Amino acid sequence: MSHPHRLRAAIRADGTTPLIGVFDMFSASVAAQHYDGMFVSGFGFAASHYGLPDIGFIAWPDIIAFVQRLRLAFPRQHLLVDIDDGYVDPETACHVVQSLEAVGATGVILEDQKRPRRCGHVDGKQVLPLEEYLEKLHKVLETRKDLVVVARTDATDEHDILHRAEQLAATDADVVLVDGVRSVEWIKRIRKVVGDKPLLFNQIAGGKSPRLSLGELSDLGVDVAIYSTPCLFAAHEAMDSALADLKAADGRLPEVDPASGVGVKASTSLLERNIARERLTPEGVGV
Repeated sequence: MSHPHRLRAAIRADGTTPLIGVFDMFSASVAAQHYDGMFVSGFGFAASHYGLPDIGFIAWPDIIAFVQRLRLAFPRQHLLVDIDDGYVDPETACHVVQSLEAVGATGVILEDQKRPRRCGHVDGKQVLPLEEYLEKLHKVLETRKDLVVVARTDATDEHDILHRAEQLAATDADVVLVDGVRSVEWIKRIRKVVGDKPLLFNQIAGGKSPRLSLGELSDLGVDVAIYSTPCLFAAHEAMDSALADLKAADGRLPEVDPASGVGVKASTSLLERNIARERLTPEGVGV
């Protein structure tokens, strides 16, 4: 079964499928120990790769190269990729979709924001005219062979949110995402207007949307949940704390508990799993 077919099967199954945001190969290595699916977050990638906020700095060749590395190291994971607005024009969007499909991506999210774009959970977002976005979306849908396509709107006007969600659900996109949903009541309203189309919900710490469990999301009819930043924010907090402790200790490293602590042995063991030969059975079949 192809990667996109596996994700579609997971979406059709009962419950809400979680996809964990990763921002580099190390965060992906940790996430793969806990979850079957990854989300290549634009927020995390802009922060990790460029040291910049998520406002449109990402260059599409960098995303493609990253996804290629992910697929080589994680042959069985769902890999849903944030491609922002398709990097402006429809031709580029289609080229990126073809390239990502060629390197093994499972799916992409295409948004309707206009430049300068913003993270979906901050103020100041502006959206393209609906017909302009739909034209781009249709070209992407015609270009993909099997790739899962998530149609995303960042509309903020209440009428526009529901209108766009309904229009996106009427396309051949596999899933609909309304980003920055502010309440459970709005999830219910969006679920109603998209009909039978699968629905995706984006949770980000400190963002505009309510913090909900997978069980709660499932009860609301949400089929997929992306967690954009838990790895990034945890790394931020842990690194800041570790370096503050190191400074306070006059540069003396802490003792590492061999049973539970992270040191050279634990990190090396984690990374060795990503070597191709380590993922093969004696018969040479990927596990």
